[in-house]
Amino acid sequence: MTRTRTAMLAALTLVAGASGTALAAHSANAGAAAPACTVDYKVQNDWGSGFTAAVTVTNNGAATSGWSLGWTFAGSQKVTNGWNAKVSQSGAAVTAANESYNGTLATGGSASFGLQATYSGTNAVPAAFTLNGVTCNVDGGGPTDPTDPTDPTDPPETGDRVDNPYEGAKVYVNPEWSAKAAAEPGGARVADQPTGVWLDRIAAINGVNGGMGLRDHLDEALAQKGSGELTVQLVIYNLPGRDCSALASNGELGPTEIDKYKTQYVDPIAAILADPKYAGLRIVTTVEIDSLPNLVTNVSGRPTATPNCDVMKANGNYQRGVGYALNKLGDIGNVYNYVDAGHHGWLGWDDNFGPSADMFKTAATTEGATVGDVHGFIVNTANYSALKEDHFKITDSVNGTSVRQSEWVDWNRYTDELSYAQAMRDKLVSIGFDRNLGMLIDTSRNGWGGTARPTGPGATTNVDTYVNGGRYDRRIHLGNWCNQSGAGLGERPQASPAAGIDAYVWMKPPGESDGASEEIENDEGKGFDRMCDPTYQGNARNGNSPSGALPDAPVSGHWFSAQFQELMKNAYPPLS
Repeated sequence: MTRTRTAMLAALTLVAGASGTALAAHSANAGAAAPACTVDYKVQNDWGSGFTAAVTVTNNGAATSGWSLGWTFAGSQKVTNGWNAKVSQSGAAVTAANESYNGTLATGGSASFGLQATYSGTNAVPAAFTLNGVTCNVDGGGPTDPTDPTDPTDPPETGDRVDNPYEGAKVYVNPEWSAKAAAEPGGARVADQPTGVWLDRIAAINGVNGGMGLRDHLDEALAQKGSGELTVQLVIYNLPGRDCSALASNGELGPTEIDKYKTQYVDPIAAILADPKYAGLRIVTTVEIDSLPNLVTNVSGRPTATPNCDVMKANGNYQRGVGYALNKLGDIGNVYNYVDAGHHGWLGWDDNFGPSADMFKTAATTEGATVGDVHGFIVNTANYSALKEDHFKITDSVNGTSVRQSEWVDWNRYTDELSYAQAMRDKLVSIGFDRNLGMLIDTSRNGWGGTARPTGPGATTNVDTYVNGGRYDRRIHLGNWCNQSGAGLGERPQASPAAGIDAYVWMKPPGESDGASEEIENDEGKGFDRMCDPTYQGNARNGNSPSGALPDAPVSGHWFSAQFQELMKNAYPPLS
């Protein structure tokens, strides 16, 4: 049951003093004045060792230009984060002061803020509050009030999920990305496109460096929604030992910090998404890109093996983390989980395809998760593989030699993302996933337009001239993944574009770097990967080929203006 306490302040009157305006308290029964303020404190989610709470202050008296709310915890609660207020703690005493943007409280106006805290033992709701030093009265309710009608820790009652969360819905436009895009010359042409919101560290939940946190995005989504349907796209991306084969996208958590991942990352996200306030949104989650495929392709016994991936396969924390996230998020009625399934240039080979599907099922049935917690899968996230190659097919041959034997295809069974996504969907359904499973394809950077885009098949001199002359994907090698030179914006986001495909999406925000082209110190846990260095001549994972990366790139996730300009220049379909 939700623990909630509404605190009613004694009637307050603004009086002028020599030093300015001050708040003075009057007796609760002075005259017929109504309570001047109410304070609503609600524990939204409690996972046994920590919790999140939402607090709303409503001013029923005269307007004030600043507020400070105080209370004392009765137990061991320690505040670790706060948002929309400056929250500090000394011993058991907590103070929440307004931010610069929400200090003014008009008559009837409210200010809301939230906090995250840890505790052991019991988690009693504060018994009393003070506003600007004045003690608040409390009502007769309490932590176990049997008439409390809702429990925000329970999934919101939203009815059955729709088959395709993108169908008939607008998709959330991230105002932070939109502003960066619009500030670029020509960027206004795409600044209104929906992109994914990446929660790539614990701090991102509440906002980094004054930026928007998860609640800020969801509140903005409600404003964009209006009276219709709206889909919000989130990327859940903070596994322990994250991305064991690509240093540029390493994360803040060490290989063994699975408990921290659960209690300080997934649990707070789930608490926010379960807030009934957001029950009218369709929330799509892309769950942990690149993790599970690494356990198939980059472990001992493969020439592409890395020690870090061996560690993560041995400790099982990728599967446990993904399973935990699917379980917790899948319990929320308006959340649609899509698990990352790599791309055709990674998992399209016979010895990768089936084992990867099996690995996905293992994760989806771990830590309490079931295949029912998976609404679909996403491919090509933050990658560059072409959506559809029109000028050659996997069944083609040249002078008796199969296209599969070309240097580019290299015995892969798929030539592009559409064919791979549809085949992976069929495989997953065959091993027990829902027959209505939907697929997403990230088309944010796979357009490959511009003057280098072929207009017809290559010469039939041999199978290599045929494939290389006709392929849209102009990368040096399919294994190249970092800030690729010549790439362009792909198909614009759209719902139900092909059989089995729920949507083409821009999950990776165009213009955000894949990784730094040289070592740059940062506090995000992101390392330097030579695959982002334009001078690098490669390794076994890209056929020992040049990296094809752009120079002068910042740390992954940071804005890369030169790349954004190149993506617009090479967009396909072209920008008008």
